[in-house]
This record gives sequence, structure tokens and C-alpha cells, in this order.
Amino acid sequence: MPEQHADLPGRAPGLNRRRVLGIGGALGLMAAGGLSASAALARRPAVTGAELRSAVPLPPPYRVPLPIPDVLAPTGTSGGVDRYEMTQRETTAQILPGVRTPLWTYEGTFPGPTVESRRGRAVRVTHRNELPVPTVVHLHGGRTPADSDGYPTDLVLPRGWPESGPDGPDGHTGHGAGHGSGNSGHGSGNGGHAMQDPRAVVTDLTRAYTFPLDQRPALLWYHDHRMDFTAPAIWRGLAGLHIVRDDAEDALGLPAGPRELPLMIADRAFAADGSLAYPALDPTLRRTPGVEEPYLAGVLGDVILVNGAPWPVHEVDAARYRLRLLNASNARHYEFEAVGDDGRRLDLVQVGADQGLLAAPVTHRRLPMAPAERYDVVVDFADVPVGSRVRLVNRLGAGRTRDVLAFHVVRKAADPSRVPRVLSDDLPDWRRADAVRVREFSFRGGRMRGGHGWLIGGLPYDPARSDVTVRLGDVEVWRIVADVHHPVHLHLVGFRVLSRGGREPLPHDAGLKDTVSLRPGESAEIITRFDGYRGRFLFHCHNAEHEDMGMMANFEVV
Repeated sequence: MPEQHADLPGRAPGLNRRRVLGIGGALGLMAAGGLSASAALARRPAVTGAELRSAVPLPPPYRVPLPIPDVLAPTGTSGGVDRYEMTQRETTAQILPGVRTPLWTYEGTFPGPTVESRRGRAVRVTHRNELPVPTVVHLHGGRTPADSDGYPTDLVLPRGWPESGPDGPDGHTGHGAGHGSGNSGHGSGNGGHAMQDPRAVVTDLTRAYTFPLDQRPALLWYHDHRMDFTAPAIWRGLAGLHIVRDDAEDALGLPAGPRELPLMIADRAFAADGSLAYPALDPTLRRTPGVEEPYLAGVLGDVILVNGAPWPVHEVDAARYRLRLLNASNARHYEFEAVGDDGRRLDLVQVGADQGLLAAPVTHRRLPMAPAERYDVVVDFADVPVGSRVRLVNRLGAGRTRDVLAFHVVRKAADPSRVPRVLSDDLPDWRRADAVRVREFSFRGGRMRGGHGWLIGGLPYDPARSDVTVRLGDVEVWRIVADVHHPVHLHLVGFRVLSRGGREPLPHDAGLKDTVSLRPGESAEIITRFDGYRGRFLFHCHNAEHEDMGMMANFEVV
């Protein structure tokens, strides 16, 4: 009989109901009314947060060509390990036509360059931090040892970062002490409360991350994961794609080459001077974390970017295309639909999820997608008239945020690709009876250190606290429940969705995932085996504002 662990807290302390609308209609209502209130919210569109409005003229949709991120070339290979180098630096780029926008980037581009790798062949990426603040790199979806997983306090400090005390210029405690010794601390910045992390490993200027990539082929992504400041760092541009491939996937005959399109979708807003607008309490991202009160539930932009371009268009053949979709938005949810000029909807044939190929294809007409989720879909343009368009639209958007991307069918062409009826036979077959224990967690808004926060099991994140201990190789079932929309992400492991609200999983839950999207008042059960590596890892909400405001927890594999 599985061992039961109940980690669900009592009702979170109430908030002033007059503030409900000011924080996105979510945090206040949930904290005041509990899960009964959030059950009513479940019938609303998947929106948690408030939208920023751009202060510059926005271009019409489908005029800017879709950029494809460059593939990063290795600097060398030795001992069976491919070595790469990346510099994190500021730059200025033209995102909106005729407007210059300052960005924080990997290698000077947004998105950063794509890393292409092979299953089981290790990659070592040395990052150099030339930004004005500390950074951390996390390979999202990677089966990565703890020392390279991008733990939020394992900082890479920029040149000249000052020694710091409780009142130092960075607002944190102990960054200047014990670099590389594991004795450095990190302050949360919330209410001036400093948290010490005795296991943090802080380096100056550079850090090498080693990714064994002993995992299924999949679309991964890398992004900043610095404690308290993940959301604004990603918003400013610190995100890029990493694709893992293998011979078995290559042999399937799925669309490839120019007919395989990596698509990083993210919303942003622009200030009057062309910079990216973001409601940070401290725009320097040095002292005080968090956002202004209307945006506590999440920051939404009014411009949809695909691979860093606003509402782009891409010329395609009348053939199948493989779309590798990533929702890299901080808080925005999407529900994608492919619609022709004649109003006809095209099938979205899903062949993969967060952690790689499905066992068999799943056909959707609409595909919901939460922050950090990835979906691998095939769209067939063969019956679309040459000269017409197919638009990828967001049915959860309104006005300009309904538009995403257009495909302009320009020619007939031969198409040797196919979508096999069987895609993969290596998916894990964990069963509920295999679980040695069941744990329960609540993801809810509440109070932390005198202000608003987002909590797991009633507690805000503390890097010095061990929240969950699991044994290497154990199978566990986790039951998670949400107040508002929470995309819940586990580091290190992939999982299967067993149920939603006591019912069968939804069609888009198929396959192996590392992020599950919960709607207001919804519960889900997931099952996983904690294998791969020992050490300290994270699970958290991937609404980036939520994770910066406390919605993270540690699990330790022993």
C-alpha cells in the first residue's frame, strides 16, 4: 500500500477584496474564497495576470518574416563531449520595425542560438556573464546532474560585482563571500528578509555547465533561473532552444530540414523609448524583487513574438511541416488553432510533448499551451490553395493577442515525409501500483513576510529548507491542486499525467511531460520515477512572476 503524505495546507490568509481586480482577478479572490471560488474561475478563459499596453505604434500582423535562430557551432570536441561557449551580454536590436530595443541576450541574439545535440552525447557549455547582474542557466527539460541544473542560488557573478552585506547594493546577503566554496548565501529581497543557502556555489564571470543528455530526443530550452529575478531576466531576452535528436527519431520520416520549424512564442510590451516595458519594483534587478501590485498574478504583453519577431509570416510549400512549439511567455496561456483564409481549420497532429515523442499521434483542432510547455505538431498544407494563408491564432487572445503567426503557401512541392502510426516504443509504463508513496501539494496565493506571495504547501521558497526527500529509483504519485492557473514544472524528471480532477487525462496530456498546466480549482495526479542523479532539485510554478514570489520548493534525491 503506498505511503500517504499530506502536504496540503489550510486556507491561505485573506486579502482585501477591493484589490481583487487590481491583481488580475485571481490572487485576491482565491485567498479570500478558497477552492470554491477558484472552481468558478475554472470556467473563465485561461488568463492569470494583467496586461501591459505598449506605448509605441505596433506594426500590422504578418508583414515581418519569421526568423529562424542560428544553430550554435561547437568550439571543440574532446573525450566524446561537444564544447560550446556563450556570452551573456547586452545588445540593441530591431524587434518592432524602425524601433531599437535594448535586450539581455545569449550571444547577442533573441532568442539565443539553438544548441543541437545527440542523445547520450554530452554537451559542455561555458557561459560568460557580461551583464550587470548575476545570472544562472537552467536547461529546462534536461536530465542534468545537480551541479549543472542551474539551482537559483548557484550564481555567475559579473565582473566587479561588489562585496555585499545585508545593506549592500544588490540587496542580498553574502554574495561576495566564499565564491565557489559553497558558503555563499542568497537573500530573497522580500521584505528585506535574507535567506542563507550554505550549499550555493557562486563563481565569478564564467561557469561551465555539463549536460549528459542521456534522455529521449526532445525540444528543451535554456533560460535564466536566478532566484527572485527569473521573470524580468527572461522578459529581457535570456532564453533559447536546445534540441536533442537520435537515430530512431531521424528514421521516422517526419518533416525535416527547412520543413522543421522551431517556434519560441512569447508576449512582450514596449515602452515609449522602444525598451521592453516591465513593471519591476527595481528596474536595475539588483535590490528589490517583485512587480507592481496590478501584476502580482503575472505579467502579460500585448505583442506576440515568434522567434523574436512580432506576428511574423513564413513562406511554406504545400506540404507537411513540423512545428516545434515552445510557450516562453512569463504568464500567458494560449489555445492554438490553424485557420485557413477560407475559415477551414487544419488538424494539429501532435507527435511529441515536453519530453519527446508520443507513442502514437494525437490529432487536435485546438491545442492549449501553458508557459514552459512544448508541443511537437505536424501541419499539412497540401490541400491549401497556393497563394493563400494559414494563420496560427490564439483563441484565448483578444484584439492583437489573438494573432500569432501566418504561413503563406507559395508553391506545390514533393513531400516525402510521413507521420507514422507508431512513433515511439520507449515511453515508461509506470503504474499507480508501482508507487511507493503518494504526496499532496497545494499551489496557492497567500501572504509571505508581510506582502503578497505564492506558496507551495503553505510555504514560500527557502533554498536552505529541504521540502521533499525521495529515494533514487523510487516511483511516486504526486497530487497537486491549484487555486488559479499554475503550470507546475519538475526539474530532472519527466512524468505522466494520471488524472485531472479524478477523471481521465485530457488529450494534450499524452506522452511524457515535465510541466503540467492546472486551471483554477483543478487537481491533477502525476507519476514519475526519480532516477538519473542524486542531489538537490526544484519543483515550481512556471508562471515566472509566481516563482519569483515564492512558488518554488526543493526535492532532494538520496
